[in-house]
Amino acid sequence: MDQMRFGLEGKTALITGGSRGIGLELARALLAEGARVMICGRKPENLEAAAAELDGGENLVTVGAHIAQDEQVEAMFQQVEGLWGRLDILVNNVGMNLMTSTMADTDPALWRKIIDTNLTGTFLCSRAAARLMRRQEGGKIVSVSSVAAHKAAPAMGVYGVAKAGVEMLTRVLAAELAPKVQVNAVAPGMVKTGFSRPFWSNPDLHDQVVSRIPLGRLAETSDVVGPILFLLSPAADYITGQTIILDGGAQVV
Repeated sequence: MDQMRFGLEGKTALITGGSRGIGLELARALLAEGARVMICGRKPENLEAAAAELDGGENLVTVGAHIAQDEQVEAMFQQVEGLWGRLDILVNNVGMNLMTSTMADTDPALWRKIIDTNLTGTFLCSRAAARLMRRQEGGKIVSVSSVAAHKAAPAMGVYGVAKAGVEMLTRVLAAELAPKVQVNAVAPGMVKTGFSRPFWSNPDLHDQVVSRIPLGRLAETSDVVGPILFLLSPAADYITGQTIILDGGAQVV
C-alpha cells in the first residue's frame, strides 16, 4: 500500500478509536498521505503512546472523548471546527465486543453498554459530522462494521445487532446526505489486533477460523485500511450507502 496514493493531501480527518489497532494504522496512513488527523480515545495513556509512535507533528491532534456521551462528542467537533474550520473525513472506528449469552439471558446493562459503544457513538459522531459537511457541501463518512452484522454467531449476538444497526445507519445517512456527502462502511472478519487477540492467539481457535477463509489467513490491519482509504478517495466519489465485506472470501463458501 506504500506505493499507492489516494489523493487525500490537505484533507482533515477525525478517527474515533484512533489510538490502537485499525484506527492507529489508518491514522498513520492518512498522515503519510499528507492529511491532518485528529484521533480520539478514552484513555490518555493510549493517546499519548499513539502520538509518540505516529510522530505526526502539527498534522496530528489527539482528543479524549467518550463517543457515547453527547456533550463530549459536541465538544470534540467544536474543537475540530475551531482548529480547521471544516471536516472532510470522519471514520467511525470505535468498536467493543463483550461475550454475551443468549438474547433471552443477556443483562440489559450489558446490552446498553455494547449498543452505546458501537451504535450510539457512531450515530452521535455521524450526526455532528453531517452538520459540518452539509454546511461545507462535501465530506465522507466511513464506519467500521463487522461480518457479525451478517450472520448470527454464539456469544456475538448483541455485537452483531449493534453492527447491523451501523450498516442501516450508513444507508440512511447516505440517502439523506446525498449528493454532496458520501457515507459507506467496511465489515471486516477477524483482524489481528489487540481487540481480537483472545481468539487468534489461541492456536485451536485460530486454525478453526482460518479453515473457513478461502484466502487462508486472518486479516491484517492493512487489509482494512486500504479499502477505507479507497472509500475516502476521489476514486469512490460515485459510491455511497455501501458496505464492503472484508473477510477473505469466507461468505462465499
